[in-house]
Amino acid sequence: MQRCLGAVAIWAVLAGVALAEMPQSSPRPMRRPVAVVISQPLVLQPAAAPAAIATPLLSGFASVRPQPRPATLGAGSASAVMMASAVTATPPPKVPLPGSLRPAKRPDGLARRTLAAAGAIKVAPGKQGVVSKKGAVCGDPAIKGEALAPITSKVMGCGVANPVKVTSVAGVRLSQPATIDCDTARALRTWVERGLMPAYGRAKVVEMQVAGHYVCRTRNHRPGAKVSEHGKGRAIDIAGFTLSNGKSVSVARNFDKPMRKAHKAACGIFGTTLGPGSDGMHEDHLHFDTAKHRSGSYCR
Repeated sequence: MQRCLGAVAIWAVLAGVALAEMPQSSPRPMRRPVAVVISQPLVLQPAAAPAAIATPLLSGFASVRPQPRPATLGAGSASAVMMASAVTATPPPKVPLPGSLRPAKRPDGLARRTLAAAGAIKVAPGKQGVVSKKGAVCGDPAIKGEALAPITSKVMGCGVANPVKVTSVAGVRLSQPATIDCDTARALRTWVERGLMPAYGRAKVVEMQVAGHYVCRTRNHRPGAKVSEHGKGRAIDIAGFTLSNGKSVSVARNFDKPMRKAHKAACGIFGTTLGPGSDGMHEDHLHFDTAKHRSGSYCR
């Protein structure tokens, strides 16, 4: 019983000490220095900061504050106005274009080489190819002339659906305009470039003597015969050539080696190729037509 009373007495003493040490109010935070509360715009003076600010809490803030703007650069200063006007009024300097970036001068004959490379024309020896599109027909700049209205006829088998009047082929003029269709005109151009010009070599041909083209008639003018290819716009007759030196050569008198070579080269380009010695009807001219034969090209 005495032990219990002693324990209670000790507990009461300790409780009284603890109550005596308890603070009468809760701890309050320290008051913030007056220099930190800035209600007006901060203006830094060249002098050192006041001692009130140089506390341990704010000792590192002075280095991160912005530097004061120079008086000469104020928004309303004359220097700022002059600088702004100078920037807006002065155009940017012109930088000269380096020489390496300037476009190169177009080489001579570019259009000619471009068309030749694209297959639009094939320039024959002696520079016979014609590249100008002015006056071209059949979609080929090497064939000059004009397109004609469809040719009709009361004779069965005669007429041309899409005729053209050809005046020159691959730079070689025709002695008279030839009315033919485009297939025949293209075949004639191919023959001039691949057969006629190579056959005469340096003796350049400048003109072909045309003896016949479109006409509604029968084959070899025979009564009752089939309509000739001339009546369909598919044939042309050549009686001779004029060379660049002014010399004229005719089939009737000058069926020599160059002319025979040119005649032979037409076989396969045209459907029918006739000349001296073929049938007695073509002793004075070369006959070319684009007829389709079942057995292939007919050449004599």
